[in-house]
Parts: sequence; C-alpha cells; structure tokens
Amino acid sequence: MQRILIDTDPGVDDALAILLAMLSPELHIEAITTVCGNVSVTQGTENLLRILGVLGLEEFPLIAQGEAQPLVKHLVTAAHVHGEDGLGNVSQLRNADGRPLYPSANTSISSTSGVDLILETVTRYPDELTLVALGPLTNIAKAIRKDAAKMQRLQRIILMGGAVEEYGNVTTTAEFNIFVDPHAAHEVFHFDVPIHLVPLDATHQIILTGERLHAETDKRPNRITQFLKDATQACMEFYRQHVGFWGFHIHDALPIGMLTHPDYFESVPAHVQVETEGILTSGMTVADLRQERRHPNPNAQVCIKVASEAFLDHFFERLQ
Repeated sequence: MQRILIDTDPGVDDALAILLAMLSPELHIEAITTVCGNVSVTQGTENLLRILGVLGLEEFPLIAQGEAQPLVKHLVTAAHVHGEDGLGNVSQLRNADGRPLYPSANTSISSTSGVDLILETVTRYPDELTLVALGPLTNIAKAIRKDAAKMQRLQRIILMGGAVEEYGNVTTTAEFNIFVDPHAAHEVFHFDVPIHLVPLDATHQIILTGERLHAETDKRPNRITQFLKDATQACMEFYRQHVGFWGFHIHDALPIGMLTHPDYFESVPAHVQVETEGILTSGMTVADLRQERRHPNPNAQVCIKVASEAFLDHFFERLQ
C-alpha cells in the first residue's frame, strides 16, 4: 500500500481525484492539505469537507488548511469555471426539509498549518511518502523553505500542472496551477526530489463527456454518482460555451491513476523550468521533450501519453 499526502485546491476535478483516491485500496491517504487556487483556501477547505462527506466514512485523513496567498502574485481563482463555491454550486442544494444535500463530513480541521502538516507527515513516513499536488505549489514551496532536509525525505512528488507542447488553459502559454503561483513552482522544480509531472498534454487526452457521465452514473445510481452529476454541471456548461463540447477534462484524477495503474501512462525525462517574470509567459512551463537533445540533468518525468479509454473505464469502476 502506498502512503500519500494530497495537497489540493478543491474544485470540481480535485473532487473527482479525492474521491478516486479515497476509493483506491492501493492507497493510504495519510493527510490532505488545502491551498488557495480554484477558490480561496477557506472555501477550498469547506469543499474538502463536503467532498469527504459524500463517502460516509467513519475515519478520515488528517486535514489542515494551508496558504491563503501565492508567494508573490495576487491570487487568481477559477470560480467562473467551477461555480461560485468552486464545487459546481452543490453547497446551495437542499433536501426537502431544507438541510444541505451534501453536508460537511463530521471531522475536524487540524490546528496545525498545512505547511507544518506536510512536514510532520514526511517526518512520520521518511522515504515512503508520495506527495500528490493537485493545486498551486505554494504549500510545498513553503515547506521546502521551512525545512528542506525533511522535505528531501519525500519519496516523490506527483503533480498536475503545466503545459509543455500544448496551449495553456489560462493564457496561451500557462496552465492554471502553475500560473497561480509560478514562483512556488520554480522552487519546487529546482528542489532535489523526484518529480512526476502530469501536464495538460496528458490531461487533455481524457475527455469526460456529459453523455458518458450520465450513461455511467445512471447504471448504478447512488450518493457518489449523484454528486458527480451535480458537481460537474457548471464545468460542463462552461466547456459547452467556451471549449466546444459538453463535458470537461478531469485533470486532477490523472495523478491518482498514475499511482494505482502506472501502466496506463507513458512518461519521458525532461528538464522543466518555470517562467516567473514574463508578461506574456508568466507561469509557462518550459521543457524540451526532443529525445535527441535531452538535457543532461532532467529534473522530472513528464507524462506525455495516457491510455484514455482504459483510464476512464477504471475511473467509473472505482467511483461506482
């Protein structure tokens, strides 16, 4: 069983990733930390509790709230994509008696900061903890700044972020997670821990259409599948209007799949750098994937190919 810590900015694709992780017997989620990104960190923490509440668990991972602002930039959020609450506006849904349709999980938030919980968890499981980063890398960069020696005891970092040969999804050149805090990303990529990067080049290969979602969830209607339909509506409508299809890319679920089914993924070594200063290119991830010109010191394994149908089949199998 793999021990993991999830660092997340709970929006809709984060929710799908968290549910997939919690329902994967290969993984033991030791802790979950929240960070600003898709929404404010306080809203993200509320969303995390609501996501966990869907599962009806008796025991929960440790949870801590992390950083509320990027290292240098002002915070940019994505409520226009994920809904006002960042979770498809499910917080507004009510039962007939007026109670929330998706109440928060009955668990507490640690008084420890997200940064300190990351450091404590690495200390508890030296050389065996995988850190799964689903949002901006602010918490991770601050943990490195606070105690680099402890953070070097991570087994690896798997992160969803960046765009290498693909266009960005915030600007022409930048993917959201890196764009929100490029300075943090720069520090993480220059830190001496194995990094596995799942960029838009990979996540755009997985298209979850509304038709597929409804067909799959109608097979086995339950609380989780109803949540999937409710939480994804806002994203799917955004994609219908702005991307051109009814559905969306489930970006953050891919790092979880990479842990449980690595044979679905193909990666290549590369030296990844992050632009922090450019006016047109802030948050751009720069990596040369040409094998004949491979950098002598690669700092990441970059995912370039996904078995998309196999992954989607696995995704629905787990969540049903």
